Amino acid sequence: MGYEEWKAYILCVFSNICFAGYTIVSEVSLKKGMSRYVLVVYGHAFGTLATAILVLLFERNHKGKMSKAVLRDIFFLGLLGAVFGRTLSYAGMEYTSAAFAAAMGNLVPSFTFVLALLFRMEKLEIGKVSSQAKIGGTVGALAGAMLMTMYKGVVVISPHTHTSSHEPSSKAISVLDWEWIKGSLCLLTSMLSLSAFYLLQTATLRKYPAPLTITGYMCFSGTLLGAIMTLILDHKLSSWRLSWDISLIAPIYSVS
Repeated sequence: MGYEEWKAYILCVFSNICFAGYTIVSEVSLKKGMSRYVLVVYGHAFGTLATAILVLLFERNHKGKMSKAVLRDIFFLGLLGAVFGRTLSYAGMEYTSAAFAAAMGNLVPSFTFVLALLFRMEKLEIGKVSSQAKIGGTVGALAGAMLMTMYKGVVVISPHTHTSSHEPSSKAISVLDWEWIKGSLCLLTSMLSLSAFYLLQTATLRKYPAPLTITGYMCFSGTLLGAIMTLILDHKLSSWRLSWDISLIAPIYSVS
């Protein structure tokens, strides 16, 4: 297997490493008081600027035609990626934890596979080992997500609560924590939205084969839709303020 065949796998591994760091940085910025809605807007705004530079460098001479169908897809890419994908991911992260959010991210390939089957973008051949592996991985990922949602586990260190030694030990185990379940539902919806986002992105690139240009327009769409959402849901002007700390690093790092 040559470099060109390995390149896709290498990029996928690198992307997941970046995603893990992005999850931790985002959680820290949210705990510092940054609005989840503003974080979405700034992240996509920085993404728009960064991608515009790359487009000028590598796709300036692209001759493709921007049709109404492609523009419609770009609108929905912004809606699925920014409004539903990122915002609900940040909300779920606030209710749970960065580690949990990163673990739930493993559902994206499973959801993508199921949606691809439903929209006939993927063929399922039970006799092939690859298809059997996809089915097994999908079932395992869904089972793991259900387990993580319903069983939070034992509290090892908690700065907010102090359990008396006379209290039943069962109180240290949260089997059904509604805040945890609410965050899990937000993350599940976010991962489903991101799966639909990836499928739509694939279909859009077939219509307009310029990945950097599509990414730039998608980030711009996410910026506009996120700004509208923020104006409706977060009325504080102070939420838009950036400082020379994690609140500036988080949206820049999300560009990766």
